[in-house]
Amino acid sequence: MSKVWFVTGSSRGLGRNFVEAALSRGDKVAATARTAGSLDELVAAYGDAVLPLELDVTDKATVFESVKRAKEHFGRLDIIVNNAGYAQVGAIEELTEQQLRDQFETNLFGAVWVVQAALPYLREQGAGHIIQMSSAAGLIAMPLGGAYQISKWAVEALNESLAQEVAGFGIKVTVVEPGGFATRSGKNPDPLDNGHMAEPNPIYDDLRRRLAGFAGKQPAGDPAAAARALLKIVDSDDPPLRVLFGQGFYPMLQQVYADRLKTWADWQNLSVEAHGKLDQDSPG
Repeated sequence: MSKVWFVTGSSRGLGRNFVEAALSRGDKVAATARTAGSLDELVAAYGDAVLPLELDVTDKATVFESVKRAKEHFGRLDIIVNNAGYAQVGAIEELTEQQLRDQFETNLFGAVWVVQAALPYLREQGAGHIIQMSSAAGLIAMPLGGAYQISKWAVEALNESLAQEVAGFGIKVTVVEPGGFATRSGKNPDPLDNGHMAEPNPIYDDLRRRLAGFAGKQPAGDPAAAARALLKIVDSDDPPLRVLFGQGFYPMLQQVYADRLKTWADWQNLSVEAHGKLDQDSPG
């Protein structure tokens, strides 16, 4: 039986590939984008299998209305893909309050609004699968990506809590953590050249140059391959809570987590000391 998808951020990149992969196998998709015209080619190619919706995920009321329209149009919702997002680049010292708030409004609050809008329908059905696009940057932090990484670490926690809250209703949750993918003209996206840059402070120029060189050496993943992998996840009877997409980050994560465990172990005596001993019989 074909599935019904609701996908945010469908105009380009991984989101567009997810939509095309679903449609090409006979599924139906409510595809959302900030500009509805960016979805015209999908409608021309797939007709009534696509419901194009203009949506800015930071607009809570419009999110709820769009999810409702998708449910009413197709009769059910099977897969919710929280894909809309962007990366704000800049050292912590360089970020403005508005840049931080805008980053969280899209990457975090937008995801929350979509989940809250969809859950009543999925719960009523007794089934559904929420796919949250996170990032390898949701697991490790690197310089100049603080705003984006904070938002993605928050999204990781959001969905870990969510998965435990909704499992009893037959709803599954998977967090997808991609590395770098060739989402612009076949190139690995440069995190320091993405249109969302804080005003640079010259004190961080050397760091910027080093990171730019590192980004250029990383192999770019194929978005179409990522879409095929996502199909396997949504078709699985026992999908993972978390899954990495792409090569290169797994060895790095092994080292990062090993270092964290070692640090906690090395300081365990102090941790116990910090707990202290309370007189159980004393008031308060």
